[in-house]
Amino acid sequence: MERLVELVEKLKGGEMRADELVGMCLERIRELNPKINAFVTLNPKAIEEAKEAKDKPLGGLPIAVKDNTDTKGLRTTYGSKLLENYIPKEDSVLVERLKKAGAIILGKTNLPEFGLIAYTDNVLFGVTRNPWDLTKTVGGSSGGSAAAVASEMIPVATANDGGGSIRIPASFCGLYGLKPTFGRIPWYPSLPVFNSLVCEGFLTRFVEDTALMLDFVKGWDSRDINSLPDDGISYFKALEEPIDNVKIAYSSDLGYAIVDPEVEEVVRKAAFRLEKFGEVEEVKINVPCLETELTMKVVLEFVSFISDKLDEWRKVAYPPYLSFLPMAEVFSYRDYIKIEEKRLELWRELRKVFERYDFLITPTTAVKPFEIGKIGPDEIAGKPTTPIGWMPFTYPFNFTGQPSASIPAGFSKDGLPIGMQITGRKYEDLRVLQISKAFQDISPWQKIKPKIK
Repeated sequence: MERLVELVEKLKGGEMRADELVGMCLERIRELNPKINAFVTLNPKAIEEAKEAKDKPLGGLPIAVKDNTDTKGLRTTYGSKLLENYIPKEDSVLVERLKKAGAIILGKTNLPEFGLIAYTDNVLFGVTRNPWDLTKTVGGSSGGSAAAVASEMIPVATANDGGGSIRIPASFCGLYGLKPTFGRIPWYPSLPVFNSLVCEGFLTRFVEDTALMLDFVKGWDSRDINSLPDDGISYFKALEEPIDNVKIAYSSDLGYAIVDPEVEEVVRKAAFRLEKFGEVEEVKINVPCLETELTMKVVLEFVSFISDKLDEWRKVAYPPYLSFLPMAEVFSYRDYIKIEEKRLELWRELRKVFERYDFLITPTTAVKPFEIGKIGPDEIAGKPTTPIGWMPFTYPFNFTGQPSASIPAGFSKDGLPIGMQITGRKYEDLRVLQISKAFQDISPWQKIKPKIK
């Protein structure tokens, strides 16, 4: 599928009709979705809405929306049986801005229940399969969005990220995914579950597609207390500005991660290709691991949120989530308060890195896409691991709020995508986009596509 700017130019110039493009997407969904299970709800008015959007900036561009983002009049389930028939009465800020720009909401994409884990499966709709290998996971929680874009059912999809939920599926599906600076895109309405970590964003095949979409949705909204003022930059236009003489730190493990050697090798080679634009140095850093703090935050906040409907939820919950209940009994109020102390410790250590370097590069995940059936691998490089030990690189930057992107670095020997994570200083979203575009220019990946069987 073409770059978004090319599609938009064709739509606005009359070379292609929006209702025709929507129809093409719907036909591809009919063909592939039974195998992949990316879409869970379709907009029955999409073709009619497309006919009215020609004169708007996006010209009727079809887009998929993750199913924990409210869409007025269109079912939004959050992947939970509790919300199986929930129809929002208002759009989220993100959807409101996309519609105003002339995007057509084609449908909603699958996610784990309430988006709490990085494995896309739920009781309501079932598992989403990876277009590169239908026996493998797409990760999560924005797994349906990633699968929809990777299989070219849709040119772009929304996503959000509270611990890696944009970057992990981007890595597993061979896409570009930027978690912007916290607050860059307003998040309203939102659930009171780790929302101090969550950022809205997109999954795309090209870096410039993400930049284009961000231009339409970033900026302050009074409904989100954490939203940032618009920085006044057109990311899309500024992408072409040359980036040079940068200082890049590369860490294979952040001082605590166990990483699959094949993943580490692919990412290391990709990272040092960026020497074309400056200096790349492998660094030994030891930042505190906040795995326990992330787990505690998710568990305690979710159990508090669901407490009024606990008996009802127990009957319909995604089975692995039932372990949250005994875990919530173990954690204390004091433990929860100390999360902030650990977050500040993390910030102090990472601040030292970003005083010396413009970017920090790591693998996006510690493993390549793993088999469907478990929410995580039991071991990495022959060593036992924890349930989220395979995703050690993403969540630190949710705690610090920094912009962090996953970009395709290469492929495993068995043809599965491997992602490289590029993190920048807080508020320097444009710089992360620019170095991502520079890497894309010397290492394009878009011509390699999954062969869906």
